[in-house]
Amino acid sequence: MFSDNKKPRMMSEIGGQPNRIEKNTRIKGDIVSEADFRIDGKLDGNVKTSGKVVIGKDGYIHGKVECVNADIEGNFNGELLVSDLLSLKSSAVIEGTVSVTKLAVEPGATFNASCTMKGKGGSISSSSSAGSSSSGGGFKSSLTSGSSTVTGNERAKVS
Repeated sequence: MFSDNKKPRMMSEIGGQPNRIEKNTRIKGDIVSEADFRIDGKLDGNVKTSGKVVIGKDGYIHGKVECVNADIEGNFNGELLVSDLLSLKSSAVIEGTVSVTKLAVEPGATFNASCTMKGKGGSISSSSSAGSSSSGGGFKSSLTSGSSTVTGNERAKVS
């Protein structure tokens, strides 16, 4: 019932404790880590991690981010490479280029990016030009994934 030979937590195996850049902290430079990252401050540089990147509501990154998953509430400007799920909250502002496998967008998010979506096999299934969302939560971009397409001033429907 209470065995001593239980496997260690997955977080310990992958990369240890998550990292955090607090509000009112500014960093210039590149970050490489195996652990998750949460940015509530400002980063002018690149982040490469085999974990998850979270940009908090007051967070800002200008540079290149490579990660497995990302949750964005704040601002991002640059190149974003997410190998699995990118989740954009309603307060997110994204500019630049994005490459992702899965995308979740809440109404109100601003997505001014060129987006490439990879299919399950890792192949490219679409490419689109930049657009923007209005403050009412509209979605002005053209995203094609498989057989579904969202264009014009439609709201993105995430299933």
